[in-house]
Amino acid sequence: MRAAEERDLSPLATPSYPAQRVQSEPDGALRTPFQRDRDRIVHCKAFRRLKYKTQVFIAPEGDHYRTRMTHTLEVTGIARNVARALGLNEDLTEAIGYGHDLGHPPFGHIGEEVIDEAIRERGGDGFRHNEHSLRVVDVLERDGQGLNLTEPVREGILNHTGPTKPATLEGSIVRLVDRVAYINHDIDDAVRAGIIDESDLPAELIGPLGNSGSARIDTLVSDIVERSSEAGEIVQSKEIGGAMLRLRKFMFDRVYLGPDARSEHQRVSRTLRALVDHYLADPSQIPDSGVVVETDLQRVIDYIAGMTDRFCIKTFRRIALPEESRL
Repeated sequence: MRAAEERDLSPLATPSYPAQRVQSEPDGALRTPFQRDRDRIVHCKAFRRLKYKTQVFIAPEGDHYRTRMTHTLEVTGIARNVARALGLNEDLTEAIGYGHDLGHPPFGHIGEEVIDEAIRERGGDGFRHNEHSLRVVDVLERDGQGLNLTEPVREGILNHTGPTKPATLEGSIVRLVDRVAYINHDIDDAVRAGIIDESDLPAELIGPLGNSGSARIDTLVSDIVERSSEAGEIVQSKEIGGAMLRLRKFMFDRVYLGPDARSEHQRVSRTLRALVDHYLADPSQIPDSGVVVETDLQRVIDYIAGMTDRFCIKTFRRIALPEESRL
C-alpha cells in the first residue's frame, strides 16, 4: 500500500506513512493509518448520534430534511471526489470529513451560540464546535481514552473552520467542501420547508452556478479541481468563488439568521440554559463517563454538547416538567 501511494499519489498529497500518533501503534496489515482513523470515527458513539442532531431545522416534521449525519456524508463524498481528481490522499480526506462535526451540540448553530454564551457568562473561553470535535476524538470517546487519531486527521478536524488554515491540502478540501455542501443542501431544505422559494434565489448568482443543487455542486467542484490543479493549493476562481460567497450571505440573511430560525432561538436558549443551570447545581446527576475533567463547567458542557436534539428535549421536559414526564 505504501508503494502504491508513492506511485499513484501527487507529490503534494499527504503520505499515510509513517503514522503520527500521540500513542504509537504498530501499523495494520490491511489498512493504512488514515483508513484506521476513518473506521474508528465511523464506529464511535459520537458519530452515531449525528443522525439525531439538527443541521438547520430543529426537529423537522419530515423524513427528508438533512441531519448532521447526512450533511457529514455529503461533505465526505464530495471531498473525496475532489481529492481523487487532484491525486491527493482520499483516505485522509475521508477521515477528516467524517470527523469534522462530531463536536456539534444539539440544535445546530443556534445551540452552539447559546452554549458559547453560557460558558462566557461563567468566565470560560466559550464554545466552538471544531474545538469540541477535537476534544471528542482526543478525550471523550472510549470512556476517556480517546481514539488516538493521527496528527493530520486531528489537525484537519480542528481547522475545518476558524481562523487557521489546515496544514494539509486534504484538510483544505474538507474546509471548502463543507461550505459547498451545506449551502446547496440547505437551499433544498429551506425550499422544502417553505422558508424560501426557488424564485427567491438571486438570479445573478444562480446563473453562473446552476439552476439545481446538483448542477451547482458540479460547477463548484469542477472549478475547485481546475483551479487547484493549476495553483497547487485548494482554491476557487474569483467568479465562481465569489458567487458562492454571495449565495452563502443570502442563506445567512434569509435562512440561518432569518425570522424563522430566530423564532426558535428563545426556545433553544431556554432549554439549554436550564440544563446548564441544573447540572451545574448538581454535577453528580451526570452519568459517569470515565473522563477526568478539570472543572464542573467542562463536565456539564461535555455532557450537554453530546446530547442529540431529542434527548436534550426529553431531558429538559423531565427536569422542568416532572409531572408531564411521568404521564
